[in-house]
Amino acid sequence: MSRWRPPSPKSTAIITPAGYAALEREVKNLWAKRRIVNDALAAAAAEGDRSENAEYIYRKKEQAGIDRRIRYLQKRMPDLQVISQVGNKEQVFFSATVELEKSNGEVVTYRIVGPDETNTQAGDISIDSPLAKALLKKLIDDEVMVNIAGKEETYAVISIRYE
Repeated sequence: MSRWRPPSPKSTAIITPAGYAALEREVKNLWAKRRIVNDALAAAAAEGDRSENAEYIYRKKEQAGIDRRIRYLQKRMPDLQVISQVGNKEQVFFSATVELEKSNGEVVTYRIVGPDETNTQAGDISIDSPLAKALLKKLIDDEVMVNIAGKEETYAVISIRYE
């Protein structure tokens, strides 16, 4: 049996100005954290036998994780297009905050953002998500049907706003 999997589709390379600033802060913080980890790694290496030195092994893994994230961000950030202006504010587009009413009467609020700034707990959903794709270009009072995890859900657009 093969472990080969087809590559996942590329995510949309757009981001809000606030999201891009957050990524820049993350890179800056990662470099600062890397310096601290590097100093701790040097101190652990100076203790002698590295094969049984748990602190050394832990710091090497921590440094590898930081390096991996820095490399990813350095490769991803130049490809990102910062979108700050939207043409028609009556329709749902990127960076819209949309208030929806589910078929059961529950009201939910989502903000459509780029895949690099998705935060479901804060209500920020990726523009690549099925719900966001269904909402694009919708107006107030429009209804959308979305298949989420094999379950059909109907939403009605209550309000659209941009920050």
